[in-house]
Amino acid sequence: MNDVRVGSITERKPTLTGSEILNHLVPPRQFRKATLDSFTPDPNYPSQTEAIASIRAFIASWNTTGSKLFGRRKGVESRPGIYLDGGFGVGKTHLLAALWFLAPGRKYFGTFIEYTALVGAVGYANAASMLRGASLICIDEFELDDPGDTRLMARLLGELADSGTKIAATSNTPPNALGEGRFAAVDFLREIDSLAQRFTIVRIDGLDFRRRATDSHALSVSEDEVRSSLATVDGETALDDFKSIIEHLATIHPSRFSKMVEGLAAIGILNAQVLHSQTDALRFVAFVDRLYDARVRIFSSGVPLDQVFAEDMLAGGYRKKYLRAASRLISLTSQDEEAE
Repeated sequence: MNDVRVGSITERKPTLTGSEILNHLVPPRQFRKATLDSFTPDPNYPSQTEAIASIRAFIASWNTTGSKLFGRRKGVESRPGIYLDGGFGVGKTHLLAALWFLAPGRKYFGTFIEYTALVGAVGYANAASMLRGASLICIDEFELDDPGDTRLMARLLGELADSGTKIAATSNTPPNALGEGRFAAVDFLREIDSLAQRFTIVRIDGLDFRRRATDSHALSVSEDEVRSSLATVDGETALDDFKSIIEHLATIHPSRFSKMVEGLAAIGILNAQVLHSQTDALRFVAFVDRLYDARVRIFSSGVPLDQVFAEDMLAGGYRKKYLRAASRLISLTSQDEEAE
């Protein structure tokens, strides 16, 4: 049995400085050993194999453009950006991390929200100064929902690209949605305006591996089972009522969620309920993303966690975010050790 005291998520009120955010800009724990060779493409989707070749070509451009990464050499032009376009669970984050490890020099890997948080913490000019000179900036889960943040990131990435930094990005499209998947790249290119022509678009088709590896829903157990399961975990744990977690998330900026879950091996969530506030739901999505990055196990009672998003939300503009979160919750509650 575990001797560590069961704590509470609501007791955690982290702060983050700009330097701390910068130090966290590395691939999540489950991708620390990601390589192109360890990525197993689905033979039913040739685009996955083609994506590996595209990334190898992108890396090779470091050796063909001389000291000026985005210039021409012997008539060959290298685009400074690569965008991995596809549904969740097809391996984009794995490939992005593998690319990061292959890149030379100083480099950064983070989610869209982490980069915008850096700008918020130190200001635009200081953030640009801190990132300038990096060989590669990887942005996982590039967000297009907030026009202001999107323009801000487009401006920042444009300045970094002009100074010689290469850019790699991913975002998510709904799986198995006829036609929708192809529009993500179009939206991405439109929103980043003048930066668009600098990106090579790499489409990755496939099925969400987490739904292939598990049943259709996140695991829900009784409250007694949640408590007894936490007692068997080797490491720090937390136990909270679902409503208390949602209320606490409203008091913490999403950029601090990664630090809030730091050190946790597992959490217990009691009495999960359907969310009807879009704001609460989006905060919970951001929280789930950080739990997934940290591979924090979840034991929960009440509504299966992948079903906490109301039907009208799943039909709205944030559909792909909720579906991604549901996929990750299925994985974390089933203890599937694979990663996207």
